[in-house]
Amino acid sequence: MHDDYIRSNSPLATEKKAQEIGERIKGREVIELVGDLGSGKTTFIRGLARGMNVKDLVQSPSFTLHNQYKAGDLTLHHFDFYRLSDPGILALELAEIIKDHQSAVVIEWPGVVKSVLSDPHVIIKLQTVGEMKRDIEIKYPKQYAYLFKRKP
Repeated sequence: MHDDYIRSNSPLATEKKAQEIGERIKGREVIELVGDLGSGKTTFIRGLARGMNVKDLVQSPSFTLHNQYKAGDLTLHHFDFYRLSDPGILALELAEIIKDHQSAVVIEWPGVVKSVLSDPHVIIKLQTVGEMKRDIEIKYPKQYAYLFKRKP
């Protein structure tokens, strides 16, 4: 696994970094998004979706559990398992979506579905270090390095 660390000084900077990653999404990416409440996970997803050219309003699926957004030929699937102790049928749905070459999957609060996550996958941790500042830790296997290449 490779590690990358970024200090974001604002929500806009967090969105910008996520947008750069979203611009490189090809399909079949699985991203585990980890962070406390208010750490910027939805902000990150918003930027990722913008980078993928999603035109819809991106919102947290805390109550709906799963949102999907069309991005050209791709679909961004955003799961939030915060309220679940057992994912039930959603785990089966997630397992099928992960296999879809035209989908990218981002999962918040993935603990209850760890067994169905593709291995290897990307793990992005957001940590609050100030009112606006976030530390972003990214762990990724070699095959996902294309997502995180730095712009010259």
